[in-house]
Amino acid sequence: MKVNHSLTPQPIVEPAAVARDRQRYAALRQQIAQLGFFRRGTLGRIFQRCGKLGCRCMADPPQLHGPYMQWTRKVAGKTVTVRVPPPQIELFQEWIANSRQLDRLRVEMQKISLRATERMLREVTGPKKKKVPRPAATPRNVVG
Repeated sequence: MKVNHSLTPQPIVEPAAVARDRQRYAALRQQIAQLGFFRRGTLGRIFQRCGKLGCRCMADPPQLHGPYMQWTRKVAGKTVTVRVPPPQIELFQEWIANSRQLDRLRVEMQKISLRATERMLREVTGPKKKKVPRPAATPRNVVG
């Protein structure tokens, strides 16, 4: 076995699998860069009663008012809901879709990063040693 005694560090040859992971990671970063603005939360349609006596929403069966669109999200652990006027609905749909895409890309990047770094650590430390099973423990101080 040759030992490198030079002070010049030798280049580390990256395994092909890590190189593929780097390429995929870079592609995901590029996709994130292409995303537009985003807003977290959900956009939902609601129907509701106004509460006025004699209104169609109080009849049996009720004819509720709506549909109304509302954006719901969490702020400091509290649910916040805002009514969204019709001209803004498409914008909210786009922003919420961008948020969900960002979440999917982040999860995929995290998986790739974990896999690649595990491979890199194995390259540095070598493969894991197989654990040798221990014999079953015998009871101590058994009076018999």
